[in-house]
Amino acid sequence: MGTAIHVELWHTDKNTAEKNIQRVITEMRRIDSLMSPYKKDSELSYINDQAAKHPVKISAELFNLIQQSLKISKLSNGAFDITFASVGQFYDYRKKSQPTKKELASNLKKINYKHIKLNKKNQTIFFTQPGTKIDLGGIAKGHAVDRSIQILQQHGITQAMVSAGGDTRIIGDKGGRPWYVGIRHPRDKNKSAVILPLSQTAISTSGDYERYFIKDNVRHHHIIKPSTGDSARELRSVSILGSDSTTVDALSTTVFILGLNKGMKLISELPNAEAIIIDNNGLMYYSTGLKPAK
Repeated sequence: MGTAIHVELWHTDKNTAEKNIQRVITEMRRIDSLMSPYKKDSELSYINDQAAKHPVKISAELFNLIQQSLKISKLSNGAFDITFASVGQFYDYRKKSQPTKKELASNLKKINYKHIKLNKKNQTIFFTQPGTKIDLGGIAKGHAVDRSIQILQQHGITQAMVSAGGDTRIIGDKGGRPWYVGIRHPRDKNKSAVILPLSQTAISTSGDYERYFIKDNVRHHHIIKPSTGDSARELRSVSILGSDSTTVDALSTTVFILGLNKGMKLISELPNAEAIIIDNNGLMYYSTGLKPAK
């Protein structure tokens, strides 16, 4: 998944604990091999290669995750859109390259979640627009964290923290105390902008510092605005808290693209969701349920 995986858990038996940590790592690798857009033999790569030609039968796991993605797309009026990859594929953050004006102009129309047609009965996916590509980078890590927590719970673990990059889910507490999760300072990787005491919750952070390059004093990062095919630049960091990692992962991307006002409005309308937003001036904003007492 191109990110570091972190697992902490509590158990009285060291061997049992280590076996459960290994189960998480195995599950993360399984999901990566299924959903990676960089691995040519992944199911996601097969979809991108074939789904514009004919309906493709896919696994129930991938079908359900794409279905969840489309729900967030509808909820956000297209701010969250896994077809961003139709243009996103032309960015290379290591090589500091971006789509040419011609590539952007000819591929922007391919970004539209409505191009994705799912058939529940046949469990198939079809792209109505040739050249459409999908990328689950805004939701798959959250799914991987949720699956890992589910596996730990199935094996009797009641106190644990699993993280994949900016996505963290916590079950139970840490020996009678809360777990502490830091939100990275978007301009200093050695500092935390805020540290939160958490238990029994999920948190996801999307930032413009995760994968990016600076060219002509402009920051080009991986959170692509579907309407422009360019990086969303109103915010530096968005953290969403909620009950499951899959949802908050997608919502942190969504709010980042929507911006401060529209993003906070969306969060205020959702049950069990809170937000911490750092804008482009470095100012921090909290949703209503998180505002510190005066």
